Amino acid sequence: MLGRIGCAGLVLPLAACDDEVWYGKDVTGLLPDLSFTMIRAQDGARVTQDDYKGQVVALFFGFTFCPDICPMTLSNLSAVLEQLGERAAKLSILFVTVDPDRDTPEIMAEYVGAFTPRADGLIGTPNQLARLARRIKVTYKIAPHEADDMTYDVSHGKSVYVFDAQGEARVMWPSFDTLETNTAGATADIRRIMGA
Repeated sequence: MLGRIGCAGLVLPLAACDDEVWYGKDVTGLLPDLSFTMIRAQDGARVTQDDYKGQVVALFFGFTFCPDICPMTLSNLSAVLEQLGERAAKLSILFVTVDPDRDTPEIMAEYVGAFTPRADGLIGTPNQLARLARRIKVTYKIAPHEADDMTYDVSHGKSVYVFDAQGEARVMWPSFDTLETNTAGATADIRRIMGA
């Protein structure tokens, strides 16, 4: 019995040490590779995951009318880019709208551009959006509203998903939308994924 307890005691500290390596949650092998087809708001180009091969990708879902989660997340991701210095050129931020009725390409391009030129606003058809959200287990909901009502509520998951340069899911930041967000820890995650 003591032998078993002793072994268990040795395993727990090792697991805890491994958890401390990442700021976010290690999702390597738990989520599928990056896969999508959408329109990039800035230039109207049809893009897929292949357009971002060779880049580390930080992807999250939201909408431009979002009062707090989305602007704070983009602000924190911009801080990560600043902390990366020259290596920021190897990180692409993808902001996928869950509200394409209000988020026109012009609005999306202006919105993400206000935070950083390293962010691309992506707009998909309802099927493209649903496929990507299901793929990485993201939830979102648009409140029922009349066709001419542009003041409806939208809810969405707030996690940021990070994929390596080959498009493999590596880490998830469950909450990246507060002033207390540890952008230094997130930057360390990105550096580790980049192999720095």
